[in-house]
Amino acid sequence: MSTLTFFILFIPVLTLVLLVVNQLLAVNKPYSEKVSPYECGFTPLGDARQKFSVQFYLVAILFIVFDLEVLFLFPFAVSLYEISTMGFWIVILFLIILTIGFVYEWSKGALKFTKDPTTSKINLN
Repeated sequence: MSTLTFFILFIPVLTLVLLVVNQLLAVNKPYSEKVSPYECGFTPLGDARQKFSVQFYLVAILFIVFDLEVLFLFPFAVSLYEISTMGFWIVILFLIILTIGFVYEWSKGALKFTKDPTTSKINLN
């Protein structure tokens, strides 16, 4: 039996055994506060489906972009002594492009969480 076949058969069996053991041995004592919509026992203060600002999603996307930057820089840091001068300048070019993008989004105000109410313009027409 190959290792792959063993794992394909073993993992589902192990999962089912652990689920059954958990159901048999786990303590289950529900009470009114525990089974209420919010386990803390407080009544909700507002609507559970509050709208998020679009800015939240923009910052999340920007975080992912710069998180991937770190992911791309890790192999460079590991192999720094083994790459050529050309590889070094390619990474420097990559960092320059990312810095230009960061300065651009900062200048556009993409990283501001709150807006100044004195500068907001509302067009009622």
